[in-house]
Amino acid sequence: MKKSAIIGLITIAICVGILFSLNANTDTYSNFKEATASQKEEHVMGYWDKSQGTYYDAVKDANHFSFHMKDEKGEVREVVYSGTKPQDFEKSEKLVLIGKMDKDKFYASKILMKCPSKYNDNLVEINKDGKVDEVGKYGEKKYN
Repeated sequence: MKKSAIIGLITIAICVGILFSLNANTDTYSNFKEATASQKEEHVMGYWDKSQGTYYDAVKDANHFSFHMKDEKGEVREVVYSGTKPQDFEKSEKLVLIGKMDKDKFYASKILMKCPSKYNDNLVEINKDGKVDEVGKYGEKKYN
């Protein structure tokens, strides 16, 4: 075989290896049940269960934050995060936790939060006399 053919085959093999390594690292969202069965770090999406509150005491341990989260399937589990409480946690609409299950608790290494948008469909119209009226998405007036 010619040297150019050998170099071409090696280059193709390296490219295929790179594509496989990139594809193998793509994560999908799972739920608490799937995270319990898995031994690896999982991404779990859900909502903070506000009825059970949060636990964070910066005086005792500034790197311990815990709360309960309901996953997409409706299962509620306690979440323990070894870090400070994220700013504006209470305002978050949706959470994505990255971590592992251990028995009945989820130990998060990272918390990603989706906060509500500051932009919404309702616009505000200020009249010449200083009164503020709420108008719809297309400019129609809303009456209360």
